[in-house]
Amino acid sequence: MKKILVTGGDGRLASQLKKYNCNYELIFRNKKQLNIVSEKSIEKNLKKYKPNFILHLAGLSRPMKIHEKDLRKSIKLNIIGTSNLVKECSKKNIKIIYISTNYIYEGKKGNYKETDPILPWNNYGWSKLGGECALQMYKNSLILRCALSEFPFKHKKAFSDVKTNFIYHKDFLPILFKLISRKGVINVGGKTQSVYKFSSKNNRKIKKIKSNGVMPKRLDMNLRKLYKILKK
Repeated sequence: MKKILVTGGDGRLASQLKKYNCNYELIFRNKKQLNIVSEKSIEKNLKKYKPNFILHLAGLSRPMKIHEKDLRKSIKLNIIGTSNLVKECSKKNIKIIYISTNYIYEGKKGNYKETDPILPWNNYGWSKLGGECALQMYKNSLILRCALSEFPFKHKKAFSDVKTNFIYHKDFLPILFKLISRKGVINVGGKTQSVYKFSSKNNRKIKKIKSNGVMPKRLDMNLRKLYKILKK
């Protein structure tokens, strides 16, 4: 059975992954057990567990404002930490699967393909793109640009004028394991729809609001490459 070492083992996606049955041995490491800022910590874990894959979930995400307020932390975790992983994995040719975001796209025209120009609209997007840069330099890697959401939807209000491809963590996991042998960049998400339409399907009490410039209105991605792979 092949081994997957999961960084960010106490995070939201990792908590769902712990409940999921797959044909891999999953090794979850939290930030105390595997510190991505420390190359020695990474090296120690790779030597001990000898994984076939790294599923990189560690990093800084919410709240979004923290990437504006604490640049050092955002850069240290999402850019430097990811780069450290790439450097250490490249020594042993260990494959890395990196969970990126659709926030790296500009958000003006929508239907973004993997090959479209990239222009993040906030610092979180820039920090994730910084991580992507390191992965792009390492050929034994897979970058998944995702639009992920927790289930149930955690907010009481949702934008009716922002289109995206939200997919719940629990629905993303089966897709993840169908893509694990792939390399390069793949957009991953669900049906293109407004945030409100997505969230209100499971909670009719969610209130409809306008974005008023808080988010770009077209964060939706083109998923043809994903569908083609899944169809096979």
